[in-house]
Amino acid sequence: MTLPEIVLPKVVLPFDIPVLLHPAVVHFLIAIPVVILLLEIMNLMMKKKAVGGVSFFLIILVVAAAIGAYFTGLTDGKEAFPTLAEAAKSELGEHKLLGTYLLLGSAVLLFLKLLAMTGNKVLKGLYILALIAFVVLMFKQGKEGGELVFEHGLNVQAVQALDDEIFDLKEELEEATVSVTATPKVEVKPEAIKVETPTPQVEEIAQVVEKAVSTPVQTPVETTGIETVGTPAEAVENTVTPEQAVVIPPAEEIPTPQ
Repeated sequence: MTLPEIVLPKVVLPFDIPVLLHPAVVHFLIAIPVVILLLEIMNLMMKKKAVGGVSFFLIILVVAAAIGAYFTGLTDGKEAFPTLAEAAKSELGEHKLLGTYLLLGSAVLLFLKLLAMTGNKVLKGLYILALIAFVVLMFKQGKEGGELVFEHGLNVQAVQALDDEIFDLKEELEEATVSVTATPKVEVKPEAIKVETPTPQVEEIAQVVEKAVSTPVQTPVETTGIETVGTPAEAVENTVTPEQAVVIPPAEEIPTPQ
């Protein structure tokens, strides 16, 4: 069952509360109500005013211990809260809420004790029931506090130091990730590439070379007396080798008449 939220007025103390003082104060807050309950049960048979006076004094100590446990718990909780996981933060909030109820309950218990000292049996019975409920809630609060310490490492200096280191490493990793993702990517666009057009001199040289290649070349063939017309490549192909040349016999000499 979830308890209704209670917010007490913020009180600024004139002094600073040391860290890790909460466990020492809580031990008194758990032990003293048990002693009071045992004294009250014994006094139901003994009916001694002295025992009632002792229990009244102890209830005043319970109220003082509840106030001390509340403020030391706030100090330790604020110190450890940033390093806790989400589940531990939720449990810490419930622990604080129940502690607030116990703080108010201790004042109610003191008020009921004053009424029970009048001798009214109904009021005395109501006081005993309230004392039993207070002890049960204190054990429940102690169990939850132990879980926060032993399961989640609340206010354990070694665990807190490791959590701080992990927290710092996570921050450094996030900063490095952000810096990498924030680096602008250079995209080369096709429009950004400038292709230089050839100069007029280069174009003229290219035209002259092209014209020279395409102009027919006349290659005379001496062995046959036939000229071959064509391109340089064709001229090379049409060149007649000495073996292929036709040997023309010399003309016969006609004797002149004497």
